[in-house]
Amino acid sequence: MTRTFEVPEDPGDRPLRRRATVRVLVVDPEDRVLLIGDSDPGTGARWWITPGGGIDPGEDDLTAVVRELYEETGLVVARDDVIGPLASRRVRHGYSDVVVDQHDTFYALRTPAFEPAPAGLTEEELTTVHGIRWWTEEELRSTAETVWPTLLPDLLGWVDAPPTAPVALPDVEESSVPITGAGEPLYP
Repeated sequence: MTRTFEVPEDPGDRPLRRRATVRVLVVDPEDRVLLIGDSDPGTGARWWITPGGGIDPGEDDLTAVVRELYEETGLVVARDDVIGPLASRRVRHGYSDVVVDQHDTFYALRTPAFEPAPAGLTEEELTTVHGIRWWTEEELRSTAETVWPTLLPDLLGWVDAPPTAPVALPDVEESSVPITGAGEPLYP
């Protein structure tokens, strides 16, 4: 699907894409978490997210985690180094030109600090990504910038004390162009 990043006259006309994803809390010895700056060029909205992305056909979650970390940060990790799954949720993202309904599964990784060097961003990511940096928990809790998931600071406690089973987080919407219209969801 080629993105236009143009908001249709009726936002309900945006196509719906469903996918399963992995998200990774990458934490260094100073307890900083690595976040990627993302954006919607159609609206100018910007936010910060954990590394991760869609699970490709034929991949399991851990294979997707390893691949996504390499593509988005340049970090090479072993499957056995990955912690989790920690939690999962359904999230719906309304962007300028598409609505993405996805099932996120959260994992974690403890790693020495490193200088991120993306090794395989897609053409779309090259258009939307605006940075990558380490954040302290204090910075996450005090920033005026948008960070998704909003409960990220609370999830960080699970990196060193993972739950015995993945926690089901509440369904959420994280959007640059809202999905709902007149109080009703545009997409069930």
